[in-house]
Amino acid sequence: MLSASSSFAPASAAAMTMASSPLVSRFAAHRTTLRYDLPCSSGIQMKTRNPSPYPLFLNQLNNDGPRTKSYKEVIKPFRQMFAREISSQSNDSDISIAKRETIQDKTDSEEELETDPSETDSEEEQLLQLDGKSITEWLSALDAISKQVEAELVSRGINSCNSVQVLEAVNTVLFDTRGFKRTSACFDEDPKDSYLHSVLNSRCGTAFLFSVIYIEVCQRLGVPILGAKVGEEFLVWPKTENPEELFEVATSGKSLFAIVNGKCVDDPKSMASDLTGKSLLGLDVATNRDIIGIALANLFRVHWKRASKPTPGQMLTAPLSELNNFRISNIPLLRPQDLRLAIAAAERLLMLDPNNWRVRRDLGMMHYYVRQCREAIIELSICIASFEIEEEEAKELKLFVEKLHRLFSLMSSPLDSDRLAVR
Repeated sequence: MLSASSSFAPASAAAMTMASSPLVSRFAAHRTTLRYDLPCSSGIQMKTRNPSPYPLFLNQLNNDGPRTKSYKEVIKPFRQMFAREISSQSNDSDISIAKRETIQDKTDSEEELETDPSETDSEEEQLLQLDGKSITEWLSALDAISKQVEAELVSRGINSCNSVQVLEAVNTVLFDTRGFKRTSACFDEDPKDSYLHSVLNSRCGTAFLFSVIYIEVCQRLGVPILGAKVGEEFLVWPKTENPEELFEVATSGKSLFAIVNGKCVDDPKSMASDLTGKSLLGLDVATNRDIIGIALANLFRVHWKRASKPTPGQMLTAPLSELNNFRISNIPLLRPQDLRLAIAAAERLLMLDPNNWRVRRDLGMMHYYVRQCREAIIELSICIASFEIEEEEAKELKLFVEKLHRLFSLMSSPLDSDRLAVR
């Protein structure tokens, strides 16, 4: 889900993890698309290079099409959907992990959808298309897995079963019958492995996404699944009065807890390897909001890592320590689409936890990278004014914001970007 700072808090899982289809196929059914080539949000016209020699957007091939919507116009209704569901007035149990993971991907992609603000959430969900299917259709894939697990239990002659028997059947359906497999636990993987709908389609995804699938499938079968962040891992297990049985080694040579949570349980370097049935009882169980937060933090890390690939080793906060060489031409080369998706993940994390100043700082820095000076100044100024941070870090932020203010003024002049140095 989607690596920068570890300050992101955990949060509804199935919807946030669904990934997007290839760029061309996603535009094929739409005459208008989002634009990332709009001017800086400050309204200042900046000099730009000649357009790309190949068309990035469908409207570049079709000049007589309708007006293209801006990025913010397209994603606004879906961000409102997200904000409504995770608001403090919503019960945590009413938040759909799967649905929120799905909407995250779609609303921050390049596609444009015509929407009516008066539409209900369910109507808006039907408009969202991920690889040719609506959110409802993707969520029905989880229903299908649940029904297959029920059939597996019946085939074993099990009518009234406990949670352990259900998990064993889920394992059989996922890994043996359907051929699902986990990806490596690094953040260099394809972002699609961090989106639920893509994992359901390709049957390959991160360990965290498998935890989400376990939660969603078992919930449909009436078996409550608990989860908790343990070190860098998110682990799940069934609610049971005898947690020790989860660690009993089966004929396969592995415990049920290890099969459900993957290789980290057997890795001596992982904190998960030290867990026992007794220690499970002492973990802080994650809420649905927590799980969504983990998903968003993963997405942020994945997309920032990909965004910074053209500039290897680029640290998100590097400009704060390079104030003596502050000029617009020194902004590193980054992948715009992944940077947009990283920004979107950070914005949603702030909806979940407005008091996480590190997330706000990172969001401000990313606005700077896309030359959205006004937004960068606002977010970084909030960090300085509203949070108690270390003196040295506060000093760096203040100096950076001062230079941004001066740069903001200089950018309104007709100077070439190479002359926009702030001293």
